[in-house]
Amino acid sequence: MKIKFFRVVSLALILSTLFLCSCGKSDKASVYFLNFKPELATAYQEIAEAYEKETGVKVKITTAAANQYEQTLKSEIAKSSAPTIFQINGPVGYREWKDYCADLMNTKLYSILADKSLAVTDKGGVYGIPYVIEGYGIIYNDAIMKKYFALSDKASPLSSAEEIKNFEELKTVVEDMTKHLSELGIEGVFGSTSMSSGENWRWTNHLANLPLYYEFKDSENPTSALLYADKIDFSHKNQFKQIFDLYLNNSITPKNLLGSKSVADSMSEFALSKVAMIQNGNWAWSQISEVPGNTVNENDIKFMPIYIGADDEESQGLCIGTENYFAINKNVPPEQQTASLDFLYWLFSSSTGKKLVYEKLGFITPFSTFSENEQPNDPLGRQVAKDLTDSSTKTVPWVFTAMPGENFKKDFGDALLDYVQGNKEFGQVSEIFKNAYERER
Repeated sequence: MKIKFFRVVSLALILSTLFLCSCGKSDKASVYFLNFKPELATAYQEIAEAYEKETGVKVKITTAAANQYEQTLKSEIAKSSAPTIFQINGPVGYREWKDYCADLMNTKLYSILADKSLAVTDKGGVYGIPYVIEGYGIIYNDAIMKKYFALSDKASPLSSAEEIKNFEELKTVVEDMTKHLSELGIEGVFGSTSMSSGENWRWTNHLANLPLYYEFKDSENPTSALLYADKIDFSHKNQFKQIFDLYLNNSITPKNLLGSKSVADSMSEFALSKVAMIQNGNWAWSQISEVPGNTVNENDIKFMPIYIGADDEESQGLCIGTENYFAINKNVPPEQQTASLDFLYWLFSSSTGKKLVYEKLGFITPFSTFSENEQPNDPLGRQVAKDLTDSSTKTVPWVFTAMPGENFKKDFGDALLDYVQGNKEFGQVSEIFKNAYERER
């Protein structure tokens, strides 16, 4: 009886010990990913569930609110259960977070990066690995554009949106479309120029990219030239102003209401065919396609470059690049670093992971593991991929990734809102832009 009792107790102790060990092992092997893209929160959750089902490793996903990533990261990384995977936005982001970035030179993830020059490097180490190539421009509804070009009294001599090759041609078409809103069945040519707090990145980052690119265009590497420039001339400020004014003056929403408008508002306006055009990137497909009551036919969603009136812009393509780089937190236990790298390698190399990447995330990836058939099948993603290999145009790099930090962008955004609301002249905005750049740099 004693022997039987001893065996029972011994078995219970062994089982409890195994249970405790397995719990500890699970905790150490867990992954915590702080996601930068709110529009992909659902997709990442699905990926986490698929990975746990396949490997038994739990992946925690936390998504920062729009334009709140840096603030969220500062809060989360100070906790005992800090993110194991986080994002830096290129060289500027690395400067801010280099004390947390592990060297990824000898990792399997880095080994499958097709173009190693895309990585964020420092003194022989690799600290940021890009995970998506994206593009942005002016998205348009070709069904509405065809209606316009079929008008007998149109002011433009062109016959299709594909023929628009510079700012003057775009301006003529847009302003004439505004005169024919009722005939075209729309409420404005452009969707709302979103200016609410945290929602103005399409102008402070993406639109500002064009004048900055043209200012440093003759440099061997315009992005690096901007990164190391102590000051800027904003020499193409007039070109920025005229395309921004074109958006404002031909928008569905009056200027005095733009301070409360979000990107989601403008994407809904486009999805519901209330407007013909909107500036955004290929990531917008998920927003357009998921709007309830969406009326835009997939085959009618197309891109054109953002023309601002710069010299030789007839051969300009889309703005293509990335500000999305994975970093691994070197301050978490080695087991978690390894688990995090295993998760990312699975995501971009396994058949299950890759399918989730191109079907759910809609990424055009920079990794050699993806074949031509393993690319996004959405209309905007296909056009970005095509533009990458189009020898007749020159894509515009994302030089805005070399801008100073968030204080610079906030000052610029606040000044733009004052301009929109009539409280500042654009000359004042230009001075704030230059001064804030020099101060932050």
